Amino acid sequence: MDYNGWALQDFDDTQVPVQFPEGFESDTFLTAHPGRLDFYSAGHTHTASLMVEIWDGEPAVPAGEWDETALASIVCSSGKLRARGMAAGPMPEAIELSDGPGVWTVRVVCTGREAAAAQTQHGVVHGVERYIAQFWPNA
Repeated sequence: MDYNGWALQDFDDTQVPVQFPEGFESDTFLTAHPGRLDFYSAGHTHTASLMVEIWDGEPAVPAGEWDETALASIVCSSGKLRARGMAAGPMPEAIELSDGPGVWTVRVVCTGREAAAAQTQHGVVHGVERYIAQFWPNA
């Protein structure tokens, strides 16, 4: 995480008309763009944890207390996503949604935002802000 932002973007960059971070909206937890999902983090520079779940249908909201919860849709032409930082660029690992293109609904929940905002003012922290992203195919 850097500059309070990150994204999940289609692994095939040629299918994303506007590459991250162009059009990034600060102060909005989750913003959907064609081929990408942008996230506003509470902490400036840190390592957050991200758990991705792939479901056949809409799952229940994960148990626990969440600072933020949001729903969005994404068209993923490659069937894979890649996490990207504002300045750090793409992460090497792919997030496999399916073996082909599809339209997906995602629910993202997050906790640890207040602590991340406070702690990143004093240095880089790890795992304080935690995200769960639940994907399922649009019906």
